[in-house]
Amino acid sequence: MVEQSFALLHWFRRLRIRWEIRDDIHEAFLSLACSIICWRRLRNLALC
Repeated sequence: MVEQSFALLHWFRRLRIRWEIRDDIHEAFLSLACSIICWRRLRNLALC
C-alpha cells in the first residue's frame, strides 16, 4: 500500500524533484496531491 501511494505521488511533477526551498510550501503541495488522489478514488468508487 505504501509503494502504491508513493507511485501515485510521483505523478505530480512538482513533488518528484523538490524545487521549493521552504518546507511549508512543499508540505502544502504534498497535502494537495494527497487530497486530489483521495478525491479521484472516491469519485471512481461512487461511479461503480
